Amino acid sequence: MSSTNKKIYFLSDFHLGAPDHASSLIREKKLVSFLESIRYDASEIFLVGDMFDFWYEYRTVVPKGFTRLLGKLAELSDSGIKLHFFVGNHDMWMRGYFKTELNCELYFEPAVFERNGLKLYIGHGDGLGPGDHGYKRLKKLFRNPVAKWLFGIFPPAAGMGLANYFSRRSRAQTGTTEEIFLGEDKEWLVIYCKELLTRQSYDYFVFGHRHLPVDFKLKDTASGRGGRYINLGDWIRYFTYAVLDGTEMQLLSYNGMEEKIIRN
Repeated sequence: MSSTNKKIYFLSDFHLGAPDHASSLIREKKLVSFLESIRYDASEIFLVGDMFDFWYEYRTVVPKGFTRLLGKLAELSDSGIKLHFFVGNHDMWMRGYFKTELNCELYFEPAVFERNGLKLYIGHGDGLGPGDHGYKRLKKLFRNPVAKWLFGIFPPAAGMGLANYFSRRSRAQTGTTEEIFLGEDKEWLVIYCKELLTRQSYDYFVFGHRHLPVDFKLKDTASGRGGRYINLGDWIRYFTYAVLDGTEMQLLSYNGMEEKIIRN
């Protein structure tokens, strides 16, 4: 297949490591199977955050496990497929490991890309839009270099144990609310995208974080600008991903759960 006919893939929110090793391993193997299935028609792969339930890179130590996924990503990168990773709220403490070992570009904020004549706005999605002020303050704290350094002085066993405890608490508090689409006027990321459209045009907004697969057409009534909001869902319940083939992006499920995707 020529490079001009190749596709661009987007996926997010694997949360590997949660809730336990056995469950995580099943997801990891399915994810690796998916990546193997696209290796011959993919030109780029965008990993849009929360690959792990927690990740912290000490200077000479990285978290144990995930060898199947990391090995597959290294293999794909070595074959010439360009990898991008957007840091999520569960794996924000990345350093240079992915760039050095996987030749994977790392992004800490949303970024704009132009592909096939289309303008794509891509980010994990945490802390964007109105509301959630408590998390936004917490995010600023966690992104602070001093906080990062302070966590780093903990021995890895103690630090990872503490982090895993808070990750479990976060999931318990969230419950099942992430499975409900709140409507165009209440979804924070939809509101955020519509605000961006008041200033300039985008063809696609691609986010993770929400854990609900959504393909929603947007339009700013004042300017007439339109675009599509794509939330990638997750690889816990839905096993969903997006693929850009030419100028058309589709949101699909590797697990046959297309009927669960929110569309308008």
